[in-house]
Amino acid sequence: MARLGWNGAITNLKQFEPDHQFATTEAAELARRIQHTLISNVLTEALWEAHVAECLKYRFHAAMIPPSWVKKTAGRLRDTGIRVASFVDFPYGTMTSRGKAYETQQLVGNGAEEVDLMPNVGFLLSGMEKEYFDDIRGVVEAAGKAPVKIMLELPLLNPQQRERAVALSVEAGVTYLKNASGGAVGVATPEDIRFLRRVAPANIRVKASGGIKTARQVRELLDAGADLVGTSSGVRIMQELLHSADSAAVPDSNY
Repeated sequence: MARLGWNGAITNLKQFEPDHQFATTEAAELARRIQHTLISNVLTEALWEAHVAECLKYRFHAAMIPPSWVKKTAGRLRDTGIRVASFVDFPYGTMTSRGKAYETQQLVGNGAEEVDLMPNVGFLLSGMEKEYFDDIRGVVEAAGKAPVKIMLELPLLNPQQRERAVALSVEAGVTYLKNASGGAVGVATPEDIRFLRRVAPANIRVKASGGIKTARQVRELLDAGADLVGTSSGVRIMQELLHSADSAAVPDSNY
């Protein structure tokens, strides 16, 4: 699959119309590569409403939200072209493999179109490659046609472990390789993205995640080979590009 680098609260959908002027800007091109992320243990309905409105306003690639909000989000974003994404067993990856598969089935059944998976990194660090593979494979099978993105946690792995994590994940059938779960593990770097692009087959896509807060970071990661970028700072990045003075309060995190 050929890849090109970067250089080459609304609640009534019937009232929402895309801004056609915005659709021609650099910001719009960037927005189509951003999975706008909202992960919080105090996620309220008001925060959820604001997040969905931001996705609609800026036409982000996807709304990344916690599992308990998937069904509601899928209903709100139906027929908008904005995808619904969620995650399984974040942040630890230590749920039973059967539990991960079951939750994946629930997510997809509730409308999740993409699933980000936290694998059991401890299995890999212990040399338990069969268990690591089976854990991932079970989720891929449960997801059906929904793409699975695996959070590899590269900063926690040595060079050999990185190579094995990629190989086993690809063999298990993931669609995307993701450098890390978020900034708490490590900031996404062009070097890590180039590593994934170098070792992954051409049909495997790459998502960058972790501490991405500026348009410059997004451009650098896309140039390095990322297909998508996950960040909770999507609105801040759009405002940076659009030089907007209309800056609403936006929850910040390392995701």
